[in-house]
Amino acid sequence: MGALAIRNIHKTYNQTVHILKGIDLEIAAGEFLILVGPSGCGKSTLLSMIAGLDHPTSGSIHIGEREVTHLPSKDRDIAMVFQSYALYPNMTVAQNIAFGLEIRKVPKAERKAAVDRVSAMLQIGHLLDRKPGQLSGGQRQRVAMGRALARDPKLFLFDEPLSNLDAKLRVEMRAEIKLLHQRTKTTTVYVTHDQVEAMTLGDRIAVMKDGLVQQFGTPGEIYNRPANRFVAEFIGSPAMNMVDAERSGHALTAHGVALAMTDAQRAAVQVHGSGDLVYGLRPESIGFAATGVPGKLSMIEPTGPETYATVDTAAGPLTARVPGVLQAAVGDAVHLQWSAQSAHLFDRVTGERVG
Repeated sequence: MGALAIRNIHKTYNQTVHILKGIDLEIAAGEFLILVGPSGCGKSTLLSMIAGLDHPTSGSIHIGEREVTHLPSKDRDIAMVFQSYALYPNMTVAQNIAFGLEIRKVPKAERKAAVDRVSAMLQIGHLLDRKPGQLSGGQRQRVAMGRALARDPKLFLFDEPLSNLDAKLRVEMRAEIKLLHQRTKTTTVYVTHDQVEAMTLGDRIAVMKDGLVQQFGTPGEIYNRPANRFVAEFIGSPAMNMVDAERSGHALTAHGVALAMTDAQRAAVQVHGSGDLVYGLRPESIGFAATGVPGKLSMIEPTGPETYATVDTAAGPLTARVPGVLQAAVGDAVHLQWSAQSAHLFDRVTGERVG
């Protein structure tokens, strides 16, 4: 059994509202698991159950070899970092970090050693005598992480810890959390709605929607081979282009535009049977060329290192992500090209991947 095993977890309120509908996940010791999805998908409820702050209607949770499904939080050997930091305003930074150890009656010398260790790791030694009201948002987040680290837990839980920070600080703290995990190798579960955090931090990602895990895999697996249309559109920015396609013999077309397919995709379409498909293309897979699918530039969004360009084509609007500055103007006639290997096919009705 892994460091964390979640077995067929269901959560129902009032016997009618189904929040979680059979969650199965397992991660190994030292892994960093991301629970990602839109608001209301059940990710925070699942984290609360791992933490012991809520209990499932059915199913089981194991941390290591122990079943902890109905154990209180204090007996689970976990530490949690909250979105709100949850620091005690009347205590100093040092007292906040040591508080969990003091409650467990850890000797004073050991508490001081733990405070010194984590404050050095997080570079907050100069803040130990300050109170939370005297700290910036980033400093408070470091203190919250320090309090969790001081306990040296088996499992580290993060509940959207960066959502209250501004964009620049979010990037900095994301890097700090990554480095912290590389140093400590503590098994971690991290909840976020931010796909960039999910892709950059996670060893494995569980993409959730409507109380179900839509896909569980590495960042590369989820990005390069999404299990369904929801995952394909949720992960990636700009979102994957989606074109409604019709099967015409052994070919796919969209409003008369031939859509490139590999031999494997063509065979999968034949086996699939239904002619109602969606053809997906990541924006970075599309390039400008002298020939190809014709269209007219309708929007240009320069970001500095790259440019997002939307082109109206007969198949529908397509957004390309190209490096540098695009030497073109809105209204220009252009041509787009892409390789068949970069295309993704989904059933138009179920959204499931085809091939």
